Amino acid sequence: MNTQTSTQYTRPKLPMHLQVPDERGFFGKFGGSFVPPELQKQMDEIYRGYQHICRSHDFIRELRSIRKHFQGRPTPVYYCKNLSDKVGGGRIYLKREDLNHSGAHKLNHCMGEALLAKYLGKKKLIAETGAGQHGVALATAGAYFGIPVEIHMGEVDIAKEHPNVVRMKILGAKVVPVTFGNRTLKEAVDSAFDAYLSDPVNSIYCIGSVMGPHPFPLMVREFQRVVGIEAREQFIEMTGELPNNVVACVGGGSNAMGIFSGFLDDPVELHGVEPLGRGAKLGDHAASLTYGKEGIMHGFNSIMLTDEKGEPAPVYSVASGLDYPSSGPEHAYLKSIGRTKTVTATDAEAIHAFFQLSRLEGIIPALESAHAVAYAVKLAKERPQEDILVNLSGRGDKDIDFVMEKYGDYADKEY
Repeated sequence: MNTQTSTQYTRPKLPMHLQVPDERGFFGKFGGSFVPPELQKQMDEIYRGYQHICRSHDFIRELRSIRKHFQGRPTPVYYCKNLSDKVGGGRIYLKREDLNHSGAHKLNHCMGEALLAKYLGKKKLIAETGAGQHGVALATAGAYFGIPVEIHMGEVDIAKEHPNVVRMKILGAKVVPVTFGNRTLKEAVDSAFDAYLSDPVNSIYCIGSVMGPHPFPLMVREFQRVVGIEAREQFIEMTGELPNNVVACVGGGSNAMGIFSGFLDDPVELHGVEPLGRGAKLGDHAASLTYGKEGIMHGFNSIMLTDEKGEPAPVYSVASGLDYPSSGPEHAYLKSIGRTKTVTATDAEAIHAFFQLSRLEGIIPALESAHAVAYAVKLAKERPQEDILVNLSGRGDKDIDFVMEKYGDYADKEY
Protein backbone atom coordinates (compact mmCIF):
# COMPACT_ATOMS: atom_id res chain seq x y z
CA MET A 1 0.00 0.00 0.00
CA ASN A 2 1.38 3.39 -0.98
CA THR A 3 1.39 5.55 2.14
CA GLN A 4 3.01 8.59 0.51
CA THR A 5 0.93 11.73 0.56
CA SER A 6 0.93 14.06 -2.42
CA THR A 7 0.96 17.82 -2.26
CA GLN A 8 -0.57 19.94 -4.96
CA TYR A 9 1.78 22.40 -6.66
CA THR A 10 0.70 26.00 -6.28
CA ARG A 11 1.99 28.39 -8.88
CA PRO A 12 3.77 31.34 -7.27
CA LYS A 13 1.88 34.61 -7.37
CA LEU A 14 2.95 36.86 -10.22
CA PRO A 15 4.84 40.06 -9.37
CA MET A 16 2.39 42.94 -9.08
CA HIS A 17 3.61 44.65 -12.26
CA LEU A 18 2.61 41.52 -14.21
CA GLN A 19 -0.86 41.37 -12.66
CA VAL A 20 -2.07 44.65 -14.15
CA PRO A 21 -3.21 45.89 -16.56
CA ASP A 22 -5.50 43.28 -18.11
CA GLU A 23 -5.77 42.73 -21.86
CA ARG A 24 -8.09 45.73 -22.21
CA GLY A 25 -5.69 47.99 -20.35
CA PHE A 26 -7.54 48.19 -17.04
CA PHE A 27 -5.88 48.52 -13.65
CA GLY A 28 -8.90 47.39 -11.65
CA LYS A 29 -11.58 49.82 -12.83
CA PHE A 30 -9.08 52.44 -13.99
CA GLY A 31 -7.41 52.78 -17.39
CA GLY A 32 -8.85 51.32 -20.58
CA SER A 33 -9.12 53.05 -23.94
CA PHE A 34 -11.93 55.53 -24.58
CA VAL A 35 -11.18 56.84 -28.06
CA PRO A 36 -13.01 57.05 -31.41
CA PRO A 37 -13.16 53.77 -33.43
CA GLU A 38 -10.68 54.95 -36.06
CA LEU A 39 -8.16 55.90 -33.42
CA GLN A 40 -8.79 52.62 -31.58
CA LYS A 41 -7.51 50.80 -34.67
CA GLN A 42 -4.22 52.66 -34.28
CA MET A 43 -4.11 51.92 -30.53
CA ASP A 44 -4.61 48.23 -31.31
CA GLU A 45 -1.81 48.37 -33.90
CA ILE A 46 0.54 50.01 -31.41
CA TYR A 47 -0.35 47.42 -28.75
CA ARG A 48 0.21 44.50 -31.12
CA GLY A 49 3.50 45.99 -32.23
CA TYR A 50 4.63 46.58 -28.67
CA GLN A 51 3.63 43.08 -27.55
CA HIS A 52 5.67 41.64 -30.42
CA ILE A 53 8.84 43.69 -30.16
CA CYS A 54 9.05 43.89 -26.35
CA ARG A 55 9.97 40.20 -26.50
CA SER A 56 12.25 40.62 -29.50
CA HIS A 57 15.92 39.93 -28.87
CA ASP A 58 16.94 42.64 -31.36
CA PHE A 59 14.67 45.28 -29.75
CA ILE A 60 15.84 44.45 -26.21
CA ARG A 61 19.50 44.43 -27.25
CA GLU A 62 19.22 47.79 -29.02
CA LEU A 63 17.35 49.41 -26.11
CA ARG A 64 19.90 48.12 -23.59
CA SER A 65 22.74 49.44 -25.72
CA ILE A 66 21.04 52.85 -25.96
CA ARG A 67 20.57 52.99 -22.19
CA LYS A 68 24.19 52.15 -21.47
CA HIS A 69 26.09 53.95 -24.22
CA PHE A 70 23.82 56.90 -25.04
CA GLN A 71 21.79 57.63 -21.90
CA GLY A 72 24.57 56.83 -19.43
CA ARG A 73 22.64 54.30 -17.35
CA PRO A 74 22.64 53.14 -14.66
CA THR A 75 22.22 56.44 -12.84
CA PRO A 76 23.59 56.35 -9.26
CA VAL A 77 21.94 56.35 -5.85
CA TYR A 78 23.42 59.07 -3.63
CA TYR A 79 23.28 59.51 0.15
CA CYS A 80 22.44 63.10 1.17
CA LYS A 81 24.60 63.25 4.30
CA ASN A 82 24.52 67.05 4.65
CA LEU A 83 20.75 67.26 4.20
CA SER A 84 20.14 64.29 6.50
CA ASP A 85 22.38 65.78 9.20
CA LYS A 86 20.70 69.17 8.88
CA VAL A 87 17.25 67.65 9.18
CA GLY A 88 18.41 65.61 12.16
CA GLY A 89 16.13 62.73 11.27
CA GLY A 90 15.97 59.84 8.84
CA ARG A 91 18.55 59.14 6.16
CA ILE A 92 17.66 60.64 2.76
CA TYR A 93 18.92 59.08 -0.47
CA LEU A 94 18.42 60.19 -4.08
CA LYS A 95 18.02 58.12 -7.22
CA ARG A 96 19.84 60.51 -9.56
CA GLU A 97 17.65 60.57 -12.67
CA ASP A 98 18.82 64.16 -13.11
CA LEU A 99 22.06 62.58 -14.38
CA ASN A 100 20.25 60.65 -17.12
CA HIS A 101 21.12 62.14 -20.54
CA SER A 102 18.96 65.23 -21.28
CA GLY A 103 18.48 65.80 -17.54
CA ALA A 104 15.47 63.75 -16.47
CA HIS A 105 13.84 60.32 -16.37
CA LYS A 106 11.80 61.17 -19.48
CA LEU A 107 14.42 59.86 -21.90
CA ASN A 108 13.83 56.33 -20.57
CA HIS A 109 10.44 56.05 -22.24
CA CYS A 110 11.12 58.47 -25.11
CA MET A 111 13.93 56.31 -26.47
CA GLY A 112 11.66 53.28 -26.08
CA GLU A 113 8.72 54.98 -27.82
CA ALA A 114 10.91 56.27 -30.64
CA LEU A 115 12.45 52.82 -31.09
CA LEU A 116 8.93 51.38 -31.24
CA ALA A 117 7.99 54.01 -33.84
CA LYS A 118 11.01 52.97 -35.90
CA TYR A 119 9.96 49.31 -35.79
CA LEU A 120 6.37 50.27 -36.73
CA GLY A 121 7.54 52.40 -39.65
CA LYS A 122 6.14 55.69 -38.30
CA LYS A 123 7.38 58.89 -39.94
CA LYS A 124 6.68 61.48 -37.23
CA LEU A 125 6.75 61.74 -33.43
CA ILE A 126 4.12 63.96 -31.77
CA ALA A 127 3.96 64.84 -28.08
CA GLU A 128 2.87 67.30 -25.43
CA THR A 129 5.09 68.76 -22.76
CA GLY A 130 4.60 70.82 -19.61
CA ALA A 131 7.96 71.51 -18.01
CA GLY A 132 9.65 70.77 -21.31
CA GLN A 133 11.64 67.73 -20.14
CA HIS A 134 9.48 65.31 -22.12
CA GLY A 135 9.76 67.58 -25.14
CA VAL A 136 13.54 67.75 -24.83
CA ALA A 137 13.77 63.99 -24.35
CA LEU A 138 11.60 63.25 -27.40
CA ALA A 139 13.50 65.79 -29.48
CA THR A 140 16.68 64.00 -28.40
CA ALA A 141 15.20 60.65 -29.41
CA GLY A 142 14.04 62.05 -32.75
CA ALA A 143 17.52 63.37 -33.48
CA TYR A 144 19.03 59.99 -32.55
CA PHE A 145 16.69 58.00 -34.82
CA GLY A 146 16.32 60.62 -37.55
CA ILE A 147 12.54 60.98 -37.11
CA PRO A 148 10.85 64.44 -37.24
CA VAL A 149 9.38 65.64 -33.93
CA GLU A 150 6.49 68.00 -33.17
CA ILE A 151 6.04 69.22 -29.59
CA HIS A 152 2.89 70.98 -28.31
CA MET A 153 3.43 73.27 -25.32
CA GLY A 154 1.22 75.81 -23.58
CA GLU A 155 2.17 79.48 -23.89
CA VAL A 156 2.38 79.83 -20.11
CA ASP A 157 4.88 76.96 -19.90
CA ILE A 158 6.85 78.25 -22.89
CA ALA A 159 7.47 81.46 -20.94
CA LYS A 160 8.30 79.63 -17.69
CA GLU A 161 10.54 76.97 -19.23
CA HIS A 162 12.34 78.99 -21.91
CA PRO A 163 15.67 77.09 -21.62
CA ASN A 164 13.93 73.83 -22.55
CA VAL A 165 12.16 75.48 -25.48
CA VAL A 166 15.56 76.56 -26.82
CA ARG A 167 16.93 73.04 -26.33
CA MET A 168 14.02 71.50 -28.26
CA LYS A 169 14.57 73.86 -31.17
CA ILE A 170 18.34 73.25 -31.21
CA LEU A 171 17.62 69.51 -31.35
CA GLY A 172 15.43 70.08 -34.42
CA ALA A 173 11.92 69.76 -32.99
CA LYS A 174 9.01 71.93 -34.12
CA VAL A 175 7.50 73.62 -31.04
CA VAL A 176 3.78 74.41 -31.41
CA PRO A 177 2.52 77.07 -28.93
CA VAL A 178 -0.89 76.26 -27.44
CA THR A 179 -2.92 79.44 -27.04
CA PHE A 180 -6.35 78.27 -25.79
CA GLY A 181 -7.72 77.55 -22.32
CA ASN A 182 -5.24 77.90 -19.47
CA ARG A 183 -2.39 77.44 -21.98
CA THR A 184 -0.69 74.79 -19.83
CA LEU A 185 -0.24 70.99 -19.84
CA LYS A 186 -3.86 69.88 -20.17
CA GLU A 187 -4.35 72.08 -23.26
CA ALA A 188 -1.01 70.87 -24.67
CA VAL A 189 -2.35 67.29 -24.48
CA ASP A 190 -5.57 68.38 -26.23
CA SER A 191 -3.58 70.05 -29.00
CA ALA A 192 -1.21 67.12 -29.47
CA PHE A 193 -4.13 64.67 -29.66
CA ASP A 194 -5.76 66.80 -32.39
CA ALA A 195 -2.51 66.84 -34.37
CA TYR A 196 -2.16 63.07 -34.02
CA LEU A 197 -5.77 62.49 -35.12
CA SER A 198 -5.04 64.29 -38.39
CA ASP A 199 -2.62 61.53 -39.47
CA PRO A 200 -2.51 58.56 -37.07
CA VAL A 201 -1.27 56.18 -39.77
CA ASN A 202 2.08 57.90 -40.39
CA SER A 203 2.63 59.46 -36.96
CA ILE A 204 2.70 58.22 -33.38
CA TYR A 205 1.68 60.14 -30.26
CA CYS A 206 4.48 59.59 -27.76
CA ILE A 207 2.57 60.26 -24.54
CA GLY A 208 4.77 61.79 -21.86
CA SER A 209 3.57 59.87 -18.82
CA VAL A 210 1.76 56.75 -17.58
CA MET A 211 -1.56 58.06 -18.85
CA GLY A 212 -3.64 58.15 -22.02
CA PRO A 213 -5.46 55.27 -23.69
CA HIS A 214 -4.15 51.70 -23.47
CA PRO A 215 -1.39 50.65 -24.18
CA PHE A 216 0.45 53.85 -23.18
CA PRO A 217 0.17 53.53 -19.36
CA LEU A 218 1.57 50.01 -19.71
CA MET A 219 4.33 50.89 -22.18
CA VAL A 220 5.58 53.97 -20.37
CA ARG A 221 5.64 52.09 -17.06
CA GLU A 222 7.63 49.25 -18.61
CA PHE A 223 10.16 51.65 -20.18
CA GLN A 224 10.48 53.49 -16.85
CA ARG A 225 10.72 50.35 -14.74
CA VAL A 226 14.48 50.40 -15.25
CA VAL A 227 14.60 53.14 -12.58
CA GLY A 228 13.08 50.92 -9.90
CA ILE A 229 15.08 47.85 -10.91
CA GLU A 230 18.35 49.78 -10.68
CA ALA A 231 17.42 51.62 -7.48
CA ARG A 232 16.45 48.45 -5.59
CA GLU A 233 19.69 46.69 -6.48
CA GLN A 234 21.81 49.77 -5.77
CA PHE A 235 20.20 50.50 -2.41
CA ILE A 236 20.69 46.95 -1.17
CA GLU A 237 24.30 47.05 -2.35
CA MET A 238 24.86 50.36 -0.50
CA THR A 239 23.10 49.54 2.76
CA GLY A 240 22.51 45.79 2.86
CA GLU A 241 18.75 46.24 3.11
CA LEU A 242 15.69 47.77 1.48
CA PRO A 243 14.68 51.39 2.12
CA ASN A 244 11.79 51.90 4.51
CA ASN A 245 10.24 54.50 2.22
CA VAL A 246 10.29 55.43 -1.46
CA VAL A 247 9.13 58.94 -2.39
CA ALA A 248 8.36 60.46 -5.80
CA CYS A 249 6.37 63.39 -7.17
CA VAL A 250 3.16 62.58 -9.05
CA GLY A 251 1.59 64.55 -11.87
CA GLY A 252 0.85 62.10 -14.66
CA GLY A 253 3.18 59.87 -12.69
CA SER A 254 5.85 58.32 -14.95
CA ASN A 255 8.82 58.88 -12.65
CA ALA A 256 6.84 57.61 -9.65
CA MET A 257 5.68 54.46 -11.43
CA GLY A 258 9.23 53.92 -12.64
CA ILE A 259 10.69 53.74 -9.15
CA PHE A 260 7.60 52.33 -7.38
CA SER A 261 7.50 49.34 -9.72
CA GLY A 262 10.84 48.12 -8.38
CA PHE A 263 9.44 47.89 -4.83
CA LEU A 264 5.76 46.92 -5.27
CA ASP A 265 6.30 43.42 -3.88
CA ASP A 266 8.51 44.54 -0.98
CA PRO A 267 7.59 45.70 2.56
CA VAL A 268 8.38 49.29 1.57
CA GLU A 269 6.07 52.31 1.93
CA LEU A 270 5.49 54.13 -1.36
CA HIS A 271 4.66 57.84 -1.11
CA GLY A 272 3.34 59.77 -4.13
CA VAL A 273 3.66 63.53 -3.64
CA GLU A 274 1.08 65.70 -5.40
CA PRO A 275 1.31 69.50 -5.90
CA LEU A 276 -0.84 71.39 -3.41
CA GLY A 277 0.17 74.68 -5.02
CA ARG A 278 -1.26 77.71 -3.22
CA GLY A 279 -3.73 75.67 -1.15
CA ALA A 280 -6.72 73.31 -1.15
CA LYS A 281 -9.13 75.57 -3.05
CA LEU A 282 -10.10 74.24 -6.49
CA GLY A 283 -7.95 76.01 -9.08
CA ASP A 284 -5.08 76.57 -6.64
CA HIS A 285 -3.56 73.09 -6.89
CA ALA A 286 -3.22 69.98 -9.08
CA ALA A 287 -3.64 67.29 -6.40
CA SER A 288 -6.02 65.09 -8.39
CA LEU A 289 -5.64 61.86 -6.39
CA THR A 290 -6.13 63.79 -3.14
CA TYR A 291 -9.18 65.85 -4.11
CA GLY A 292 -10.50 64.35 -7.35
CA LYS A 293 -13.10 61.78 -8.35
CA GLU A 294 -13.41 59.13 -11.01
CA GLY A 295 -13.72 60.40 -14.57
CA ILE A 296 -12.62 59.96 -18.18
CA MET A 297 -10.23 62.37 -19.89
CA HIS A 298 -7.77 62.04 -22.76
CA GLY A 299 -8.88 58.49 -23.49
CA PHE A 300 -8.53 56.86 -20.05
CA ASN A 301 -10.47 56.47 -16.81
CA SER A 302 -8.79 57.66 -13.63
CA ILE A 303 -9.19 60.11 -10.76
CA MET A 304 -9.50 63.69 -11.92
CA LEU A 305 -10.29 67.19 -10.70
CA THR A 306 -13.59 68.48 -12.07
CA ASP A 307 -15.56 71.72 -11.99
CA GLU A 308 -19.27 72.12 -11.15
CA LYS A 309 -20.19 70.93 -14.67
CA GLY A 310 -18.13 67.77 -14.37
CA GLU A 311 -15.53 69.05 -16.83
CA PRO A 312 -11.76 68.98 -16.13
CA ALA A 313 -11.09 71.73 -13.62
CA PRO A 314 -8.45 74.43 -14.00
CA VAL A 315 -5.34 73.44 -12.11
CA TYR A 316 -2.18 75.13 -10.91
CA SER A 317 1.32 74.27 -9.73
CA VAL A 318 4.61 76.12 -9.61
CA ALA A 319 5.97 73.01 -11.39
CA SER A 320 4.76 72.92 -14.99
CA GLY A 321 5.26 69.15 -15.25
CA LEU A 322 2.75 68.55 -12.42
CA ASP A 323 0.10 70.97 -13.74
CA TYR A 324 -2.44 68.34 -14.88
CA PRO A 325 -6.02 67.63 -13.64
CA SER A 326 -5.69 63.84 -13.53
CA SER A 327 -3.16 61.11 -12.82
CA GLY A 328 -2.12 57.83 -14.41
CA PRO A 329 -4.64 54.99 -13.95
CA GLU A 330 -2.14 52.74 -12.21
CA HIS A 331 -1.62 55.40 -9.55
CA ALA A 332 -5.39 55.55 -9.02
CA TYR A 333 -5.48 51.75 -8.75
CA LEU A 334 -2.54 51.47 -6.33
CA LYS A 335 -4.09 54.11 -4.09
CA SER A 336 -7.48 52.36 -4.21
CA ILE A 337 -5.99 49.08 -2.92
CA GLY A 338 -3.90 50.83 -0.28
CA ARG A 339 -0.52 50.02 -1.80
CA THR A 340 0.58 53.65 -2.11
CA LYS A 341 0.11 56.69 0.09
CA THR A 342 -0.88 59.97 -1.55
CA VAL A 343 0.52 63.08 0.13
CA THR A 344 1.08 66.70 -0.89
CA ALA A 345 3.61 69.53 -0.91
CA THR A 346 2.85 73.20 -1.46
CA ASP A 347 4.62 75.64 -3.76
CA ALA A 348 6.35 77.21 -0.76
CA GLU A 349 7.58 73.84 0.52
CA ALA A 350 8.87 72.88 -2.94
CA ILE A 351 10.72 76.18 -3.39
CA HIS A 352 12.30 75.81 0.06
CA ALA A 353 13.41 72.27 -0.83
CA PHE A 354 14.74 73.52 -4.18
CA PHE A 355 17.14 75.89 -2.41
CA GLN A 356 17.83 73.56 0.52
CA LEU A 357 19.05 70.69 -1.68
CA SER A 358 21.03 73.13 -3.83
CA ARG A 359 22.80 74.73 -0.86
CA LEU A 360 23.44 71.61 1.21
CA GLU A 361 24.24 69.04 -1.47
CA GLY A 362 25.23 71.02 -4.57
CA ILE A 363 22.32 69.49 -6.51
CA ILE A 364 19.76 71.79 -8.16
CA PRO A 365 16.53 69.78 -8.55
CA ALA A 366 13.69 70.29 -10.99
CA LEU A 367 10.72 71.98 -9.34
CA GLU A 368 8.76 68.78 -9.90
CA SER A 369 11.37 66.73 -8.02
CA ALA A 370 11.59 69.41 -5.31
CA HIS A 371 8.06 68.42 -4.23
CA ALA A 372 9.36 64.92 -3.47
CA VAL A 373 12.40 66.31 -1.65
CA ALA A 374 10.15 68.57 0.44
CA TYR A 375 8.04 65.65 1.59
CA ALA A 376 11.10 63.48 2.21
CA VAL A 377 12.49 66.12 4.58
CA LYS A 378 9.18 66.19 6.44
CA LEU A 379 9.11 62.38 6.61
CA ALA A 380 12.71 62.24 7.82
CA LYS A 381 11.86 64.46 10.77
CA GLU A 382 8.90 62.24 11.67
CA ARG A 383 10.83 58.96 11.29
CA PRO A 384 14.40 59.48 12.48
CA GLN A 385 15.33 55.80 12.34
CA GLU A 386 14.22 55.16 8.77
CA ASP A 387 15.75 55.31 5.27
CA ILE A 388 14.02 57.39 2.60
CA LEU A 389 14.78 56.96 -1.10
CA VAL A 390 13.66 59.84 -3.32
CA ASN A 391 13.41 59.68 -7.08
CA LEU A 392 15.14 62.91 -8.12
CA SER A 393 13.39 62.79 -11.46
CA GLY A 394 15.07 65.81 -13.10
CA ARG A 395 17.56 68.62 -12.79
CA GLY A 396 16.61 72.25 -12.29
CA ASP A 397 18.45 74.00 -15.12
CA LYS A 398 15.10 74.66 -16.81
CA ASP A 399 13.71 76.36 -13.69
CA ILE A 400 16.51 78.64 -12.51
CA ASP A 401 15.46 81.80 -14.41
CA PHE A 402 11.83 81.44 -13.33
CA VAL A 403 12.73 80.67 -9.70
CA MET A 404 15.09 83.62 -9.35
CA GLU A 405 12.61 85.99 -10.98
CA LYS A 406 9.64 84.91 -8.84
CA TYR A 407 11.29 83.61 -5.67
CA GLY A 408 14.64 85.36 -5.56
CA ASP A 409 14.11 86.36 -1.92
CA TYR A 410 14.44 82.69 -0.95
CA ALA A 411 18.05 82.85 -2.11
CA ASP A 412 18.91 85.11 0.84
CA LYS A 413 17.68 82.68 3.49
CA GLU A 414 19.75 80.29 5.58
CA TYR A 415 19.40 76.62 4.75
